[in-house]
Amino acid sequence: MTAALRTLYPEIEPYASGHLDVGDGHSVYWERVGTPGAKPAVFLHGGPGGTISPNHRRLFDPVLYDVTLFDQRGCGKSAPHAEIEANTTWHLVADIERLREMAGAEKWQVFGGSWGSTLALAYAEKHPDRVTELVLRGIYTLTKAELDWYYQFGVSEMFPDKWERFIAPIPENERHEMMNAYHRRLTSDNRATRLAAAKSWSIWEGETITLLPELSTSGRFEEDEFADAFARIENHFFVNAGWMDDGQLLRDAHRLRGIPGVIVQGRYDMPCPAKYAWQLHKAWPEADFHLIEGAGHAYSEPGILDQLIRATDKFAGKTE
Repeated sequence: MTAALRTLYPEIEPYASGHLDVGDGHSVYWERVGTPGAKPAVFLHGGPGGTISPNHRRLFDPVLYDVTLFDQRGCGKSAPHAEIEANTTWHLVADIERLREMAGAEKWQVFGGSWGSTLALAYAEKHPDRVTELVLRGIYTLTKAELDWYYQFGVSEMFPDKWERFIAPIPENERHEMMNAYHRRLTSDNRATRLAAAKSWSIWEGETITLLPELSTSGRFEEDEFADAFARIENHFFVNAGWMDDGQLLRDAHRLRGIPGVIVQGRYDMPCPAKYAWQLHKAWPEADFHLIEGAGHAYSEPGILDQLIRATDKFAGKTE
């Protein structure tokens, strides 16, 4: 008999929340859910430039976990909104350490999907002694090849209708460098130019992350405030290649050796091709690898969600 797919835990409110001054003029919003003093974990949202949501709290058994969730610099409830100054991969890695110290955890589980997987890998490779386990979904190693696939040629072949809308704001003579063309507009002093570009950039992602159209996932990408932070911050990170060497995360995957982990990847993930999850699996054999058939990129897709919750349950010592 086939086991039923696991779904989210019941809705839960934070037992504590606040803002942490991380320096450089940035204040990071954080919240904690679950049972104080239980197994510590940190949740890393996607983007960069996305936000945490109430459903993210529900990926962990609240009786067994004490989870810290936070909006990364410049997005969600963190301030200043849409700020790209002093906002890099390594600033965020340092913020995770500040939050760990604030939470009083010597080590913790790190959970991240999409850009969250990128940040989780960067953090774990820099601070392997602070990580008990890694739960990763939709692996993104932020190489030039991955960026080109999504923003230059690749996904464009799968979504020609949506690609046409994405390139529409950019003159033909600039389309050979889409990320740079968008960067000029997303950093414009003209508010209307900036917002139009932000919405176009954001909608392209929102409409290509699920296997089938799903308004509940893609809808928020059209909202002005969300799109402004999401597009500006994501583009800022990507035109700077995450302030990493090309291929650095896979090159340094040996630093993960000995850390238990789970990799969950949708077979038909458009933004994050399965090739890179497979490469990480080969470089880090300690991690369980789950390639989910009939799934795209979003954590909410049933097969992906099932394996993520099985992973957090397993690492908390929970058996079926």
